[in-house]
Amino acid sequence: MRLPSLSSKQIIRALRASGFIEAPDRGKGSHRAFVKKDASDRVRLVIVPQGKDIPRGTLLAILDQSGLSKEEFVALL
Repeated sequence: MRLPSLSSKQIIRALRASGFIEAPDRGKGSHRAFVKKDASDRVRLVIVPQGKDIPRGTLLAILDQSGLSKEEFVALL
């Protein structure tokens, strides 16, 4: 499955829809941080750079950090 080109706002909206909340003491400057506890009580930290279009490689890294599959992420969009 090929991922669409997305802005940081679209990525953040999808992360919030999956239960991530903004980390209060992280994400300064040009990046924002989001956290979520998964089913095994593991805390997942996702760093999202702010900008217009996020490169596909960066998006794949965000998906890896979040524990979401491509299909799950696209469904959240």
